[in-house]
Amino acid sequence: AVAPLLICGQDGGVENHLEMGKKLLAAGQLADALSHFHSAIDGDPKNYMAFYRRATVYLAMGKSKSALPDLSKVIELKPDFTSARLQRGNLLLKQGRLDEAERDFKKVLKSNPSDKEEKEAQSQLMKSDEIQRMVTQSQAHVDSGDYVTAAAHLDLIIETSVWDVTSRELRAECFIQMGEMGKAISDLKAASKLKSDNTKAFYKLSTIYYNLGDHEMSLTEVRECLKLDPDHKQCYSHYKQVKKLNKQIQSAEELIQQQRYGDAARKYESVVETEPNVPQYSHHAKERICHCLAQDMNRAITVCSEVLQSDPHNVNALKDRAEAYLLDEQYEEAIKDYENARDHSENDRQIKEGLEKAQRLLKQSQKRDYYKILGVKRNAQKKEIVKAYRKLAHQWHPDNFQDPEEKKKAEKKFIDIAQAKEVLTDPEMRQKFDHGEDPMDPESQQGGHHQNFHGGWNGGFQGFNPFGSGPFNFKFNFQ
Repeated sequence: AVAPLLICGQDGGVENHLEMGKKLLAAGQLADALSHFHSAIDGDPKNYMAFYRRATVYLAMGKSKSALPDLSKVIELKPDFTSARLQRGNLLLKQGRLDEAERDFKKVLKSNPSDKEEKEAQSQLMKSDEIQRMVTQSQAHVDSGDYVTAAAHLDLIIETSVWDVTSRELRAECFIQMGEMGKAISDLKAASKLKSDNTKAFYKLSTIYYNLGDHEMSLTEVRECLKLDPDHKQCYSHYKQVKKLNKQIQSAEELIQQQRYGDAARKYESVVETEPNVPQYSHHAKERICHCLAQDMNRAITVCSEVLQSDPHNVNALKDRAEAYLLDEQYEEAIKDYENARDHSENDRQIKEGLEKAQRLLKQSQKRDYYKILGVKRNAQKKEIVKAYRKLAHQWHPDNFQDPEEKKKAEKKFIDIAQAKEVLTDPEMRQKFDHGEDPMDPESQQGGHHQNFHGGWNGGFQGFNPFGSGPFNFKFNFQ
């Protein structure tokens, strides 16, 4: 580090600041160097070298916007300072201010420059002329609707005029027309930074994000527009729409977190009403409604199918429809959805577990299905199960049949009904069955709960009583 000097007198102070700033600049201590050049300018506002040195620091710091006024001040104070004019011309060229840049390069060539300066000025002047032609051509291609060719010309322009806001905004428009929204966003973000009050760029960014279905980023960008101009009509109108939609989606997600699925589904239905013209929102809303209605099999399958019709590989919709298919006992369809989802999300544990469950239930359904025996859905409550059991037990009670063959058939049916009731009203046994294990089948047991059945109708059941307690007896009255 360079030790600070004691300043004595105005002229000596300015020179000392310049000298100290120069040493600090050479040492790479830009902030300290800048401070000394500030002091030099304060001490002598007409010292062109102080302005030039400060511009040099700004350029080293990447602050070209701050450097440009200092270079202009240098040229004002010393018009024949060729290096300053050449640097200003280069900055103007990078900003796309081509006419101004050309004037600087031409004046450099007329001011008895060094060989190096003359060569650079001639090269930059030729480059500026070429860019002028490409600007005209690119605008003509945009006007004729040839956005691909226009974008190609603008690529070449921006390679040189990297800070040209107009060219970036025009290229962004080409990308929008070409459907390359990511590239358009990149150009508009650059344009919003290059121009401090660029409400146009923020508004376009917000509308692009909105149409892409990213309501949160849309809200962020439109708020930036309103910070610059609270009365901006387009931004304010758009802000109200985005804010309303954003609030509805956030509220719906909060309801899902609270497991208030019916309310969440209705909230997402209001999302579709708020924005019916942007497919991304109705698509997202239907996907989330599908999730909310997973317990309502028919509606869930219908809504999920609508989502998958336009987006066949939507993993969330595939998982939700598979769950609905499971509840509706359409196991083969559930397996297909889980396999499709797995193909597009290999490491999803929920898909793996769901597929295994569906495969177990399919295998189980091909044997004995206690839900089908009682004629109830898989999500039936205990009250429904008991009611179905009583009705079927009354219908298939062996005492109702006289023919030996019919009685034998009724006996088997009656045992199945009684077993189904026992399994489905016992939480532990029902859970095992729902996971693909038959608690009444010795072959499927892994050391868990199991009942043995022996004996006939005359001797009663040993170890199992369909009606709860005591020896089995058919002479009873149903309640």
